[in-house]
Amino acid sequence: MVNYARIAGIAGALPEAVESNEMLAQRFPEWSAEKIGQKTGISQRHVAGPEEFVSDLAIRAARALIDQEGLDPESIDHVIVCTQAPDFYMPVSAALVHHALGLRSNCGANDINLGCSGFIYGLGLAKGLIESHQAKKVLLITADTYSKFLNPEDKSVRTIFGDGAAATLVTDGGTEKSLHAFDYGTDGSGATGLIVPRGGLRSGADIDGGEKTMPEARGLAPSRWDLYMDGPAIFNFTLRVVPESLDRILTKAGLEMGDIDLFVLHQANAFMLKHLAKKTGIPADKMHIAMSDSGNTVSSTIPLALEDAAAAGRIQPGMRILLLGFGVGLSWGGLIYQT
Repeated sequence: MVNYARIAGIAGALPEAVESNEMLAQRFPEWSAEKIGQKTGISQRHVAGPEEFVSDLAIRAARALIDQEGLDPESIDHVIVCTQAPDFYMPVSAALVHHALGLRSNCGANDINLGCSGFIYGLGLAKGLIESHQAKKVLLITADTYSKFLNPEDKSVRTIFGDGAAATLVTDGGTEKSLHAFDYGTDGSGATGLIVPRGGLRSGADIDGGEKTMPEARGLAPSRWDLYMDGPAIFNFTLRVVPESLDRILTKAGLEMGDIDLFVLHQANAFMLKHLAKKTGIPADKMHIAMSDSGNTVSSTIPLALEDAAAAGRIQPGMRILLLGFGVGLSWGGLIYQT
């Protein structure tokens, strides 16, 4: 008999340090705090300290979840850490988290490298482990510190990205399907649309069209990593693939738009979400937006938004929630979450 996977709890963790719109406006006086807020829907973003890394945020989120759910760490069968900003090339961040939490030695631990759609991919992997009877409890942690990748003079990305983590407990939940109608997609031809071109083993300039991603081509003094984002390209990609993915998810689930109680999409920025809602016909009162105080936390935006929605009383038993992430890769992924 299949024991279907379900989400049993979510807990987030954000760095203490905050970068407000007012602080950014002082650094870039041509952009007022009001203008930044209107364009992004963000009033502040949390920023990891110089000695604060992904494993620190991941461990903090995991401990918060363990305390919140009264979870015995010995009962965890597998840890997945989704990040694009690991502490080290090796070992995997999941091994550091496993050790810090004192998990048993026969508990699996691995990283996946994925960004804005990473929570969906992580849920798919956790579901596979559980429904194939390889695990009963999976700790899925999303954590990123994109602020460390940003060129300090690149205001276009400094206004958007924030750091954060979320820990999600996925368990075997009985005979009722909870996570289903998964849809995945990849378009590697858009790899240079969102890329860290420096600091790895290969230069971004080596990729087709990668010359534009280098800081010198953007009129910036090189720093250590110099994340590059082609905003218009990402925007057009999103408007193209998200409505198609949403339709496929509904078709797989045998549902219509009106059957969905809440939509929680990747919290890229408010401007993009408003355009997506208009293009797909998502009612404003069914689109949950929760990025004002945290910014775009990449892999953690969807679980943090779910945590926020639950705290606001917007999630009740028996609801159908459509989750959909999209971005770096380029990639996307979505599903139906039956609470």
